[in-house]
Amino acid sequence: MLTGSDLLTKVKDLGDVSKSDLVRACGYVSTKKDGGERLNFTAFYEALLEAKGVSLGITGVAGIGKGGRKLSYVATVQGNGNLLIGKAYTALLDLKPGDEFEIKLGRKQIRLVPAGGSDEEDD
Repeated sequence: MLTGSDLLTKVKDLGDVSKSDLVRACGYVSTKKDGGERLNFTAFYEALLEAKGVSLGITGVAGIGKGGRKLSYVATVQGNGNLLIGKAYTALLDLKPGDEFEIKLGRKQIRLVPAGGSDEEDD
């Protein structure tokens, strides 16, 4: 199976061929139990994206958790006045229970700075 620049070169060299022939020529083929040929389109397209610099991450597309929803990077104040930051965001930053932050209020943003850390980007 070709990857990286070898894959990109092969795809460019083959030009206008069918998708099946393209996947087969790049080596994304496996053998089924009955001896038939199986074309691995998903693996091919994932390798093609990686070769073009689109990283899918270890567990799929980054920022998509359970349910397949994408992170919006928007927080909403709840009815009781709390501002909730979801688990997906804390996991993204590798935060643990008990981590403390200083709250910095700007004109258009709220910044959370790790307690004892420095705030390089003062507005």
